[in-house]
Amino acid sequence: MNFLQSWQGWAIASAIFAAMTAIFAKLGVSDINSNLATLIRTVVILFMTALIVSLRGEWQRPAALSTQGVIFLVLSGIATGFSWLCYYRALQLGPVSLVAPVDKLSVALVIVLGILVLGEPLTWQALLGGSLIVSGALILLLA
Repeated sequence: MNFLQSWQGWAIASAIFAAMTAIFAKLGVSDINSNLATLIRTVVILFMTALIVSLRGEWQRPAALSTQGVIFLVLSGIATGFSWLCYYRALQLGPVSLVAPVDKLSVALVIVLGILVLGEPLTWQALLGGSLIVSGALILLLA
Protein backbone atom coordinates (compact mmCIF):
# COMPACT_ATOMS: atom_id res chain seq x y z
CA MET A 1 0.00 0.00 0.00
CA ASN A 2 1.35 3.42 -0.98
CA PHE A 3 1.63 5.66 2.12
CA LEU A 4 0.59 8.80 0.23
CA GLN A 5 -2.48 7.08 -1.23
CA SER A 6 -3.88 5.56 1.99
CA TRP A 7 -5.98 7.19 4.65
CA GLN A 8 -4.14 5.10 7.22
CA GLY A 9 -0.77 6.58 6.28
CA TRP A 10 -2.07 10.14 6.47
CA ALA A 11 -3.83 9.39 9.78
CA ILE A 12 -0.59 8.05 11.28
CA ALA A 13 1.28 11.11 10.02
CA SER A 14 -1.43 13.28 11.59
CA ALA A 15 -0.96 11.50 14.93
CA ILE A 16 2.80 12.02 14.79
CA PHE A 17 2.41 15.74 14.04
CA ALA A 18 -0.30 16.06 16.72
CA ALA A 19 2.11 14.58 19.28
CA MET A 20 4.79 17.05 18.23
CA THR A 21 2.19 19.83 18.40
CA ALA A 22 1.36 18.97 22.01
CA ILE A 23 4.98 19.07 23.13
CA PHE A 24 5.79 22.28 21.24
CA ALA A 25 2.56 23.90 22.49
CA LYS A 26 3.29 23.01 26.11
CA LEU A 27 6.72 24.59 25.78
CA GLY A 28 5.20 27.63 24.02
CA VAL A 29 2.49 28.38 26.57
CA SER A 30 4.94 28.26 29.47
CA ASP A 31 5.50 32.02 29.20
CA ILE A 32 2.86 33.24 26.70
CA ASN A 33 -0.86 33.67 27.37
CA SER A 34 -2.79 30.69 26.01
CA ASN A 35 -5.13 32.83 23.87
CA LEU A 36 -2.24 34.72 22.29
CA ALA A 37 -0.45 31.41 21.76
CA THR A 38 -3.52 30.11 19.90
CA LEU A 39 -3.53 33.23 17.69
CA ILE A 40 0.16 32.80 16.86
CA ARG A 41 -0.41 29.14 15.96
CA THR A 42 -3.40 30.06 13.81
CA VAL A 43 -1.49 32.71 11.85
CA VAL A 44 1.34 30.24 11.20
CA ILE A 45 -1.17 27.65 9.97
CA LEU A 46 -2.86 30.24 7.74
CA PHE A 47 0.40 31.20 6.03
CA MET A 48 1.65 27.61 5.79
CA THR A 49 -1.60 26.37 4.24
CA ALA A 50 -1.83 29.33 1.85
CA LEU A 51 1.72 28.59 0.71
CA ILE A 52 0.92 24.91 0.07
CA VAL A 53 -2.30 25.75 -1.83
CA SER A 54 -0.37 28.32 -3.88
CA LEU A 55 2.53 26.00 -4.68
CA ARG A 56 0.13 23.26 -5.74
CA GLY A 57 -2.09 25.63 -7.76
CA GLU A 58 -5.21 24.60 -5.84
CA TRP A 59 -6.92 27.98 -5.46
CA GLN A 60 -10.54 28.08 -6.67
CA ARG A 61 -12.95 30.90 -7.36
CA PRO A 62 -15.33 31.35 -4.39
CA ALA A 63 -18.34 31.06 -6.72
CA ALA A 64 -17.18 27.57 -7.74
CA LEU A 65 -17.24 26.32 -4.15
CA SER A 66 -20.15 24.39 -2.70
CA THR A 67 -22.20 26.64 -0.38
CA GLN A 68 -22.97 23.71 1.91
CA GLY A 69 -19.32 22.71 1.97
CA VAL A 70 -18.23 26.24 2.86
CA ILE A 71 -20.84 26.47 5.65
CA PHE A 72 -19.68 23.21 7.20
CA LEU A 73 -16.02 24.23 6.88
CA VAL A 74 -16.78 27.55 8.62
CA LEU A 75 -18.54 25.65 11.41
CA SER A 76 -15.56 23.29 11.59
CA GLY A 77 -13.24 26.29 11.83
CA ILE A 78 -15.28 27.74 14.70
CA ALA A 79 -15.22 24.41 16.52
CA THR A 80 -11.47 24.12 15.88
CA GLY A 81 -10.91 27.59 17.30
CA PHE A 82 -12.79 26.79 20.49
CA SER A 83 -11.01 23.43 20.73
CA TRP A 84 -7.59 25.04 20.40
CA LEU A 85 -8.39 27.77 22.91
CA CYS A 86 -9.51 25.16 25.44
CA TYR A 87 -6.57 22.88 24.65
CA TYR A 88 -3.95 25.60 25.06
CA ARG A 89 -5.51 26.72 28.35
CA ALA A 90 -5.52 23.13 29.57
CA LEU A 91 -1.86 22.81 28.55
CA GLN A 92 -1.04 25.96 30.47
CA LEU A 93 -2.69 24.54 33.59
CA GLY A 94 -1.81 20.85 33.41
CA PRO A 95 0.82 18.35 32.31
CA VAL A 96 0.92 17.56 28.60
CA SER A 97 1.06 13.84 29.45
CA LEU A 98 -2.48 14.12 30.85
CA VAL A 99 -3.97 16.94 28.77
CA ALA A 100 -3.23 15.43 25.35
CA PRO A 101 -4.66 11.96 26.06
CA VAL A 102 -7.82 13.41 27.64
CA ASP A 103 -8.18 15.69 24.61
CA LYS A 104 -8.29 12.51 22.52
CA LEU A 105 -11.68 11.71 24.04
CA SER A 106 -12.71 13.51 20.86
CA VAL A 107 -12.01 10.25 19.04
CA ALA A 108 -14.66 8.42 21.06
CA LEU A 109 -17.07 11.32 20.59
CA VAL A 110 -16.46 11.23 16.82
CA ILE A 111 -17.33 7.53 16.79
CA VAL A 112 -20.66 8.26 18.51
CA LEU A 113 -21.40 11.30 16.31
CA GLY A 114 -20.41 9.37 13.19
CA ILE A 115 -23.06 6.82 14.05
CA LEU A 116 -25.77 9.31 15.12
CA VAL A 117 -25.22 12.11 12.59
CA LEU A 118 -23.64 10.40 9.59
CA GLY A 119 -25.28 6.99 9.89
CA GLU A 120 -21.97 5.13 9.99
CA PRO A 121 -22.18 1.56 11.23
CA LEU A 122 -21.06 0.65 14.75
CA THR A 123 -18.44 -2.07 14.37
CA TRP A 124 -17.00 -4.14 17.18
CA GLN A 125 -13.62 -2.54 16.44
CA ALA A 126 -15.02 0.99 16.86
CA LEU A 127 -16.86 -0.02 20.02
CA LEU A 128 -13.77 -1.64 21.52
CA GLY A 129 -11.40 1.13 20.45
CA GLY A 130 -13.73 3.87 21.65
CA SER A 131 -14.25 2.09 24.96
CA LEU A 132 -10.50 1.76 25.48
CA ILE A 133 -10.00 5.47 24.77
CA VAL A 134 -12.73 6.41 27.26
CA SER A 135 -11.30 3.99 29.82
CA GLY A 136 -7.82 5.40 29.40
CA ALA A 137 -9.04 8.98 29.73
CA LEU A 138 -11.02 8.12 32.86
CA ILE A 139 -7.97 6.46 34.40
CA LEU A 140 -5.93 9.61 33.72
CA LEU A 141 -8.66 11.97 34.94
CA LEU A 142 -9.22 10.06 38.17
CA ALA A 143 -5.53 9.55 38.97
